Amino acid sequence: MQKIKHGDEVIVIVGKDKGKLGKVVKIIDDRKVLVEGINTVKKHQRGNPNIGVSGGIISKDMPVDISNVALFNPKTKKADRVGFRILEDGKKVRYFKSTDDVVGL
Repeated sequence: MQKIKHGDEVIVIVGKDKGKLGKVVKIIDDRKVLVEGINTVKKHQRGNPNIGVSGGIISKDMPVDISNVALFNPKTKKADRVGFRILEDGKKVRYFKSTDDVVGL
């Protein structure tokens, strides 16, 4: 089980986008994470009229290292560390270490 999953709300803790919030769009090979609106770069794209792609400069979100983001705790409005716990029914869940609340409930 991973500490950060697809669909989690994360906050950037290091880099040019420090302090920004975003949702995780994709996890890339356990070390990189793609977050919407974070690490946006300008890409020069060549047009292809056969498939209807116009050329020009586009904005694209690039992956960020997973160590540069932390899970956002909506109760404290800050970044928080995550731990794992097994509930009474045997289900393994993630929880915020500062408030002891289960993530996603």
